[in-house]
Amino acid sequence: MQKGSGEMSGRVCMITGTTSGIGKATALGLAKMDATIVMVSRNEAGLRAAADDVKKMTTNESIDFIVADLSSQESIRKLSEDFKAKYQNLHVLINNAGLLGHQPLSVDGIDKLFAVNYLAPFLLTNLLLDVLKVSAPSRVVNVSSSGHKTGRINFDDLPRKERSIMGAYGDSKLALILFTYELARKLKGTGVTVNALHPGLVATRPPSHDSSPFIMRLGWKILKPLMSSPEKGAQTSIYLASSPEVGSISGKYFVKKKETKSAKESYDESISQRLWWVSTELTKLNP
Repeated sequence: MQKGSGEMSGRVCMITGTTSGIGKATALGLAKMDATIVMVSRNEAGLRAAADDVKKMTTNESIDFIVADLSSQESIRKLSEDFKAKYQNLHVLINNAGLLGHQPLSVDGIDKLFAVNYLAPFLLTNLLLDVLKVSAPSRVVNVSSSGHKTGRINFDDLPRKERSIMGAYGDSKLALILFTYELARKLKGTGVTVNALHPGLVATRPPSHDSSPFIMRLGWKILKPLMSSPEKGAQTSIYLASSPEVGSISGKYFVKKKETKSAKESYDESISQRLWWVSTELTKLNP
């Protein structure tokens, strides 16, 4: 076990997608700083095992978990309610969970990739804004991807993507960055910061054999030797969640802990504002 540094003592952090990969590595990194960690995933057995691993690898006993299916808006609402029933504060929300590959429709009739990669962070963050504001200074960290540069926002077909798998993935990650910038503008002066990041090409779980095209699985095998470890991929998430250097920075995009320019379309406020209103309709969220 590793003794905690105490840097995040007293800080409550919720992290989605934590059974493995970047999410679990992020939880471990912040746990080593003595943060209270709330891990979120739909796989209860995997989530329980991951939480136990984080406890065993640190001296931190403040490791909790909540089971939630982020492709279901009902489940996301229950996640918010369950969290608020147990915690009065939330200092860091890391929207890490994401999907890649062919996905069916969600229970809400929305492309599951778009639902998990974008609408889940949009809905969950909005549902937790009250506790984030009460806990200020607090931070929202959205894990996006350089793949957002291939994305485009087609308002005529937003809930269901009629594009390639990688195209749909890029769309969802572009939407996440547009949301990051729009939310940062809305939260100006509240003490809540919002930033997005690209974690790099990370060796997490490979594309599903059943749901992904052969070319994608082949590409994964070829690129895997060049990929970073989950621990390295989690470094920017941990940095944005904990570093005093970025405590007052909001509405930015980071790569390797450095502020970087995102795609040109991501700065179009007319698109981000329209996307916000459409997203409130898709999530039945009171605007």
